[in-house]
Amino acid sequence: MIDWPNVTASGHQELGLKPEDLQKSKCVLGFVPVVYYSVLLCVGVPVNILTAVALSRLASRTKKALYYYLLAVTGSDILSQLFIIFVGFLLETAVFHRDVPALLLHSVSAAEFAANHASIWSTVPLTVDRYVALCHPLLHRQISYPARARKIIAAVLTLSLVSGVPFFWWSDMWRNSHPPTALDTVLIWTHVTIIYFLPCGIFLVLNSLIIQRLRARQRQQRCCEECGPKSAPLGRLGKTTAMLLAITSVFSVLWAPRTAVVIYHLYVSSVHRDWRVHLAYDLSNMLAMLNTAVNFFLYCFVSKPFRGAVRDVVLLRGGPLYPRRNLPQQHAPTNASISSLYSGNNKRSQRDSAPLSPRGDRKPS
Repeated sequence: MIDWPNVTASGHQELGLKPEDLQKSKCVLGFVPVVYYSVLLCVGVPVNILTAVALSRLASRTKKALYYYLLAVTGSDILSQLFIIFVGFLLETAVFHRDVPALLLHSVSAAEFAANHASIWSTVPLTVDRYVALCHPLLHRQISYPARARKIIAAVLTLSLVSGVPFFWWSDMWRNSHPPTALDTVLIWTHVTIIYFLPCGIFLVLNSLIIQRLRARQRQQRCCEECGPKSAPLGRLGKTTAMLLAITSVFSVLWAPRTAVVIYHLYVSSVHRDWRVHLAYDLSNMLAMLNTAVNFFLYCFVSKPFRGAVRDVVLLRGGPLYPRRNLPQQHAPTNASISSLYSGNNKRSQRDSAPLSPRGDRKPS
């Protein structure tokens, strides 16, 4: 990052090498990464906290599993910013120059990987939920409800924590100039599979099925004039699908360079010996960490209810945290099917005006 040697004195002793025998790469970015990560942390953490508060209000008011999945993604992004950006990049690298006890260094490394895995894999249940909602709506009514969503989120976070334990033995790319060992190879391929290839494969398959389903519905609506009134729900589902595609696409684009650099480091050249790999690794890390701060803007762009919730939080307006008593949603079962994130106020008022059961509480006009 800054013009510091990548191998500490302890690293020299471990490798049995003298300082003059090491070809040390230098970071050509100078203080740019430190400034970048500081700005990203100062912007990303408050923005994600604001997102979490707004999503909590929406989840409490609507009882939709969708908001619980988005809340899990936001919480995991906050953990990634604290462990990876603040502790890993700023404290260890910029402040202590990685001159910290080895046990602490490896422990923080395991925590960073656990937070990283949680941030990425929290998006997978959201993608699965959207796929079931579009392609199997009857099944979605039965299996998608807040209690089950919370159990799924707890399972994902637990598995993410467990998956970070093996990376306690992760080799520090900034310190090791020797060829990767067999353990390094296993850990690197496990890392890129968990954080990129496997989730991106799931995103690609499910998103392709979702897009095909939406196109089929659009063709059916064009061919049948009496299906015109049903175009509004499809529009809302299309908005939610657009948001989901944006989240997964941004992740795939921002994390691709880091994945390529890590594999290049494994088989071609180390960060320690080649300044170009050093530069590529710095830039790829900066792009990857940008993914932890962009979801707020995607939500604001797509979701009118989310913008309203954010406005209420910023203006310190209480807003209804729970469903109103006169809303028919209160009498709906807990496992009711979730609608899209783009359920506007006009459409909600239309649903309120229609009775949901033969025992409707409303008097005939």
